[in-house]
Amino acid sequence: MTFARPPFIEEIRAEVQATTHRQRMQNSMRTQLRRNPDNDLFKIKTADKWLADDYGKPIARKLMGSLWHEHELCILFADTNLGKSVLAVQIGCGLAKQSMMEPFGCQVDEPLKVLYIDFELTTAQFRARYTHREYGLHHFGEHFIRAEFNPAGSNPILYERYDDYVQDNIESAIKSTKAQVLIIDNITCIGSQTGNSTGALPLMNKLKALKSKYKLSVLVLAYTPKRNIYQPITVNDLQGSKMLINFADSAFALGQSCTQPGLRYLKQIKQRNTANDYGASNVCLFQIKQELSFLNLEFIGYDTEHNHLQRPGTALSEETKGRIAELSQQGLSNRQVADNLKISVATVKRYK
Repeated sequence: MTFARPPFIEEIRAEVQATTHRQRMQNSMRTQLRRNPDNDLFKIKTADKWLADDYGKPIARKLMGSLWHEHELCILFADTNLGKSVLAVQIGCGLAKQSMMEPFGCQVDEPLKVLYIDFELTTAQFRARYTHREYGLHHFGEHFIRAEFNPAGSNPILYERYDDYVQDNIESAIKSTKAQVLIIDNITCIGSQTGNSTGALPLMNKLKALKSKYKLSVLVLAYTPKRNIYQPITVNDLQGSKMLINFADSAFALGQSCTQPGLRYLKQIKQRNTANDYGASNVCLFQIKQELSFLNLEFIGYDTEHNHLQRPGTALSEETKGRIAELSQQGLSNRQVADNLKISVATVKRYK
């Protein structure tokens, strides 16, 4: 007489067999990787050997003055609608045409192939920024390549995590374009958990691995939500975990000046290979400007950050007033608007 096993017993047996198979595959792959020392997690040499092997190699060239050097992983962060995408395109276009923006020096003596992965703008929105009714379309040249996110992309059935699927497609784009510079707009779109150290660590490790593997210079854009407009910009303003900054080679931020509409300032936040040339005492001032068919940030001088922060007791800037109206129209309460902009509820009511 035979007895059929209950369905849940069969499910447990199948799960155990599948797990065992996965473990065997993982162990087999680890064994194969160990055969090649180049795939080891750690490369071990004496300190003298490290120095001797690196001696005589060319020094990393400046891509954007002291803000960003060749083969660095750099982060550019700013609040929404301040022009960080405009700045990133301007930087990429400059490297692709071998003409860098003022006032930053560039030591590259040949055009670089730039891959700009755009998770933010549609084709129509991008065209609107770089088209003029009289002068037509802006010419970026063959070295500036833009990749636009396709929401209807193929279903990643071979991936357990969508983030892995996106990151693997980025690597494929790097290989197919032979890019030397990678710009990603923005980092939250390639890692769904960048707001905590658990999610930020593997993402930054992946970017650093791509940087080393393909000898890339990488610039990633990020947000500064709920920034206090009365305080200077710091690493604490970067959205999510400080792990992002900790693993970056360099970082700079774009801030809003409270002195006049459209005025921005750029501040150096982190650097490893150079001095801090553009800190709080010497920020760079820019005005967003449409030059023929090219939207860009025009350099107008230097100043201290303190002179461009909102001061208690003074009237809010026109842009901050606009942000109050914008957030209110989105349905946020007075308290939520105040918390978002780091101002009082009474101020929100006054300018709503």
